Amino acid sequence: MTKSELIDAVADKLKLPKGKAELIVNCVFDAMETALKSGERIEIRGFGSFEIRHYKAYEGRNPRTGAKVDVKPKRLPFFKVGKELKERVNLGEGPLDDDDDDDDDDDDDLLAEEAAAEDR
Repeated sequence: MTKSELIDAVADKLKLPKGKAELIVNCVFDAMETALKSGERIEIRGFGSFEIRHYKAYEGRNPRTGAKVDVKPKRLPFFKVGKELKERVNLGEGPLDDDDDDDDDDDDDLLAEEAAAEDR
C-alpha cells in the first residue's frame, strides 16, 4: 500500500474529503518522525513498535571492486511487528487470506444444489 492508497483508505473509512485525510496521514507521519528524531520509541498496541537503532562505524567493502570503504556510524529506524498483528496475519484474518483451499466453494455448491431442488 502506498501513501496515496493509505490516504484514500482513510478518506473512505472516515467519509472525509481526500484533502482532510491527507492532512491526517501527514500529521501522523510528522509526529512519528519527530518522536523518532528525538530518540523516542513509538509503540502502537496490537500493531508494533518503531525505534531508532544505532550502528557503529565499520570497515566495509565495495561489492564490485572489493575496495575497503569506511562506513560512518548511523541511526536507522527499525520496526518490530507486534504479537497480535503477527498472529492476525498468520491466521489469515482479513484480505491477506489467499488460501487456495477455499471452503466458500463448498457453500456455493450446496446453495446451487438447494436452488435446483426447489426448482423441481
